[in-house]
Amino acid sequence: MLNKFREAKRLEIESLHKDFAAGRIPAAFRGERPSFIGAIKAKGPGAIIAEFKPASPSRGMLRENANPLDFADAYAENGAAAISVLTEHKFFKGTPDFLFMMNGPGLPLLRKDFVIDPLQVAMTASSPASAVLLIARMCDDAAHLKQLVDIARMPGLTPVVEIFDQADLDRAREAGADVIQVNNRDLDTLETSLDQGRRFIKQKRDGELWICASGVSTRAQVEEMAGLGFDAILVGTSLMEADDPGAMLAELAGVR
Repeated sequence: MLNKFREAKRLEIESLHKDFAAGRIPAAFRGERPSFIGAIKAKGPGAIIAEFKPASPSRGMLRENANPLDFADAYAENGAAAISVLTEHKFFKGTPDFLFMMNGPGLPLLRKDFVIDPLQVAMTASSPASAVLLIARMCDDAAHLKQLVDIARMPGLTPVVEIFDQADLDRAREAGADVIQVNNRDLDTLETSLDQGRRFIKQKRDGELWICASGVSTRAQVEEMAGLGFDAILVGTSLMEADDPGAMLAELAGVR
């Protein structure tokens, strides 16, 4: 699955390198970039990162004609600490434009895409995003991941490093990551299990911020993961499929 994702980004990365060689370098975003870590700590443990993604590889189209502006408002009004924004097009039907469209309410935005090249990080820095997702196993080695982590921090982005197994966690720490996102999805079957989060949170260290991602759809699950030590819970599919995403978010966040 990750190889498919990598191939889907090949043309985009080639285009970015051509632009860079021609002197078309994206300028850093000049507006306010609210603190991703600060927002999570203010509402954590168990802060909700509400995700906007029109589609997913495992479920196909989640919501036809989903309006990012409406979702940004609903998420801000119903207890989200931050918003995760899918910008990948082929599999998730996203676009980097969503980052600008969802910036209005002022919540920190996490750009979620398959970021494997420094110029993709630079493009993220030219947007209102406060954080960028880096998937540990999509990098060649710890040095590659560290390069992306260091570049992200330069303009004030928070690098969020996603892991699926122990080797990923080891690579993330070797690269200097301090925000760890545990993905509960099995990449072979695309099934989710919170046992993944339950197992890995035992390795959380002082000074690290941990996020539980995939498979959470109830307030009881949020409370369990928070009790185990997760600072934040990322929720996407269940919100996108809900009849009333705002009401569901309020329930998950414990504000209604």
